[in-house]
Amino acid sequence: MAKVVVRAFALSVDGFGAGPRQSLEDPLGVGGTTLHQWFYPTRTFQEMVAGGEGGSGGVDDDYARRSFENVGAWILGRNMFGPVRGPWPDEAWKGWWGDNPPYHVPTFVLTHHARAAIPMQGGTTFHFVTGGIHEALQRAREAARGADVRIGGGVSTVRQYLQAGLVDEMHLVLSPTVLGQGEALLAGIDLAALGFRCTEHAGTPHAMHVVMKKV
Repeated sequence: MAKVVVRAFALSVDGFGAGPRQSLEDPLGVGGTTLHQWFYPTRTFQEMVAGGEGGSGGVDDDYARRSFENVGAWILGRNMFGPVRGPWPDEAWKGWWGDNPPYHVPTFVLTHHARAAIPMQGGTTFHFVTGGIHEALQRAREAARGADVRIGGGVSTVRQYLQAGLVDEMHLVLSPTVLGQGEALLAGIDLAALGFRCTEHAGTPHAMHVVMKKV
């Protein structure tokens, strides 16, 4: 059965999923790139995100590759699409990811400001949803055609879906870094009350991978 999933979502030891002061120069916030040091060297990152070859295998790569499996649509917050706030000044900005984003399926961006869909290379089309998280999920499920819907972030978007009880499965990656401040993913959220239980975990020199599912 198709699921709503959060996968390969990296957190600092002190619980932050992004650093403070996000900007064009620091799209993940100050210090935010340290959350993903487990991911950058992997073969999956090199092939699917960087557009190159090589990279390392092993447990980190296994989890990275699994995170893309059976995904038929993505949902992103506006910060995950770009740094522009408020009404769109123009349609020049087409996302952080260049001409060939790593999604390769329909991708729904939560926003308060309407914009025409943007077809990109590799099968990604960005659709802009102004009706909130439930509308985005309905459209994503229709587009996914029976595959999973992946909530890609950022922190605020994942929190909204968690608080609404709409997430079926999460793979969190605890990275050995401390940010001190930023966007806390789980503050005030009772995962046990939402029905989540840890079903899998694995440690590597670069991260601790934890999979939680509703049971």
